[in-house]
Amino acid sequence: MRAVTIQVTKAEAFAFSAAPMIAFELLVSSGEAIESVALRAQIMIEPARRSYSRAAQDELSDLFGEPERWSRTLNPLLWTHAATNVPAFSGSIRVKLPVGCTFDFNLASTKYFHAVREGGIPLRFHFSGTIFYRGADGGIQIAPVPWDRESPWQLSASVWHDMMDHYYPDGAWLRLRRDVFERLYAFKRHHGIATWEEAIDRLIPLSKEAVS
Repeated sequence: MRAVTIQVTKAEAFAFSAAPMIAFELLVSSGEAIESVALRAQIMIEPARRSYSRAAQDELSDLFGEPERWSRTLNPLLWTHAATNVPAFSGSIRVKLPVGCTFDFNLASTKYFHAVREGGIPLRFHFSGTIFYRGADGGIQIAPVPWDRESPWQLSASVWHDMMDHYYPDGAWLRLRRDVFERLYAFKRHHGIATWEEAIDRLIPLSKEAVS
């Protein structure tokens, strides 16, 4: 039975993409010739593997509660699932694993990435999939990617923030419940307000007292 080892070696934002996306470079290796691999990855955020500044602790309280509770609440978070096809190789090959990103603040992963602005974001990749290889008779055989194949990786926080600054310069994305949006839209129309930012500014005074 064929087997492969998989290691994350690099991460960078796609230079040209219709939506925010990070490409993780994988080093896939095997002691025998491989025809192809249909590779899947479950990507977890492991927040307990790093420390946090006071500012980050304040933002992350929305996810984990007050820092005094973090010994119980700082549990791994599922970020996403991704997949790629590994072409034929012998020895080793490097392939890209594209991972789509979002600025949706209803998602725990976005809240976490936004809060961590320095250092590394601790990830762990759990791999699965199907290996295709040729048997002794020349026919195509299949085998599962071993269940224990995983790779840790520290994603530089700047990769995510620089990417979001590129796609959403000086902006952010917020999903609203439909009835709340309709009320906000009615307020904007009724007062003849030109932009959504101005409408929200009218409703939320930008003072320390308003957010304390």
